[in-house]
Amino acid sequence: IAHWIDLMNVEGWIPREQILGDEARSKVPAEFIVQHNENANPPTLFLALQELIEQLSSNPVGADAQPTLPFLRRLFPRLKTWFEWYNTSQTGLLPNSYRWRGRDKDTNLFLNPKTLTSGLDDYPRASHPSADERHVDLHCWMALSSGIMASIAQLLGEPHQDYKASHDVLSDNDRLDELHWSDQLRAFSDFGNHTQSVSLQREKLYVPPGQPRHQFPVARLVRSVHRAPKLQYVNALGYVSLFPFLLQILQPDSPKLEHIFRDMRDPKKLWTPYGLRSLSKADPLYMQRNTEHDAPYWRGPIWININYLAVRALHHYGNT
Repeated sequence: IAHWIDLMNVEGWIPREQILGDEARSKVPAEFIVQHNENANPPTLFLALQELIEQLSSNPVGADAQPTLPFLRRLFPRLKTWFEWYNTSQTGLLPNSYRWRGRDKDTNLFLNPKTLTSGLDDYPRASHPSADERHVDLHCWMALSSGIMASIAQLLGEPHQDYKASHDVLSDNDRLDELHWSDQLRAFSDFGNHTQSVSLQREKLYVPPGQPRHQFPVARLVRSVHRAPKLQYVNALGYVSLFPFLLQILQPDSPKLEHIFRDMRDPKKLWTPYGLRSLSKADPLYMQRNTEHDAPYWRGPIWININYLAVRALHHYGNT
């Protein structure tokens, strides 16, 4: 944890990865080597910090707990800067809403522009990226991290009220519903400028009569939009829809849990004998390529990290 936090710049940004040496750089496409400090990545380190806090709280005088408090005290100034960077650089247009920056801008080249910064690269988001977007997974990360910041501050005897207030607002289930609950899908959803009526089609290139075809560029697959986008819920059922459950933002008596469990258990949607699919089988983008050369990544394949969070959340709700 400390090694990653030590990579923070003066603004509070931490790079998503370390690509060190010629061999490592040779395996990464050039466009991904330079990283930009307006782009975030999921603050998963807070999950490790949460575990440290829980261990410390359960046995504050144990031998294992002795180094934890001094470590958190040294870490806290940078954690404050890190949290503040997220809470200012990734905000949405509406109060208490959040939006991943860094989505693909060449929208005509992708069936659905990727959101690499979310960690769920090609998971379906709004078809036309805009400042109007609201991303439910990032909202949940901020709810989680603000609560952990409040707990750390309180353990250290530091002011914690502002973090607690942020956590109370972001974990308010009614507010979460207002921002992200889709009545049509009966699930939590992103919001943005969106249409489902898109497809990849081979572009038409003009070849003058009598000219050899091989002398002209190969026709690319480009996106064709068949119906204009509008501001609406994205209505893609998958891992992003589960984040209020995965990060345990929902109250144990939330009626939304019933919908989530039903979708998780439905083999026509997320359930498989091997774990939860990343995207519902019923979604139009299920197992669809994003470009001619870009195979589906978070559009159906099963990911163990998210399935672990699901099992962890089930244990939490089953014992609450």
